[in-house]
Amino acid sequence: MSKFEDHCRESIAIFGKPYEEVHLWLDEFHTSEKYKMRHRRVRHHEAGIKDAVRLFGEAAGPVARQHIISDLRQEGWTEQDPFPRDEAHYVRIGLF
Repeated sequence: MSKFEDHCRESIAIFGKPYEEVHLWLDEFHTSEKYKMRHRRVRHHEAGIKDAVRLFGEAAGPVARQHIISDLRQEGWTEQDPFPRDEAHYVRIGLF
């Protein structure tokens, strides 16, 4: 699993800023008893990216997408696989 610090370093390298608030928001549920590692199903998809843009502004969209892609790759996802649309689709395509 990518760590918060790794996501921030990647954002600095790609976008010039760490965007801590976006990464914290995307992974907000990783410590919840209900989700733990399954927290990604909540916001790691297109609908989550749209929510990030609404909350943090347009610049958050590419940052959120990169965070999600980095995490998905750790699960074996490739660019040829469908990008999750929402929580139900995330689960349906075999991710957590």
